[in-house]
Amino acid sequence: MAPIDTSKTPIVWVLGGPGSGKGTQCEKIIAKYGFTHLSTGDLLRAEVKSGSERAKCLTTIMERGDLVPNDIVLDLLREAIVAAAADAKGFLIDGYPREKSQGIAFEKAIAPVTVIIYFEASPETLTQRLLGRAASSGRADDNADTIKLRLKTFLDNNDMVLAQYPDKLKRINAEDSVENIFGQVQQILDPLVAK
Repeated sequence: MAPIDTSKTPIVWVLGGPGSGKGTQCEKIIAKYGFTHLSTGDLLRAEVKSGSERAKCLTTIMERGDLVPNDIVLDLLREAIVAAAADAKGFLIDGYPREKSQGIAFEKAIAPVTVIIYFEASPETLTQRLLGRAASSGRADDNADTIKLRLKTFLDNNDMVLAQYPDKLKRINAEDSVENIFGQVQQILDPLVAK
């Protein structure tokens, strides 16, 4: 495993409930900073599309709204980071860790996180956004029942993840405008890339 020098290549965990705008903000971060974006959701969906044996197992888990086992997600992340390490200006790890144990495992297997950006929004706002997205996305996990399960699963685990990293955690109100939110993101990331 090639070590990642996080003083030159920051690792940013981007957290927030489903529908909090993580994807939108990640696009803006990539455009400005050129970071490599790794969404555990995208990695999992790509694996599901591959049609492998692992894919069939993942489909069942995701349709129930359950969390995919840590070792599978960490393997997918590690493979993606190693593949991109030589050219990366920084890594955005989108939607991970979802459990306290995942954060510990990530830092042992890959590298310490540099900063955690948490996009905070109320469950009501997240539900409205997800139902709106469901109408256009065709995603199997964007229906009312699964949304409730996803939010509960997220909220049950998220506080423990955040509590583990008080010194690295930066909270952002995700109910503000896209531009105002990105202004706050830049205040966090600009000092990291100025090194």
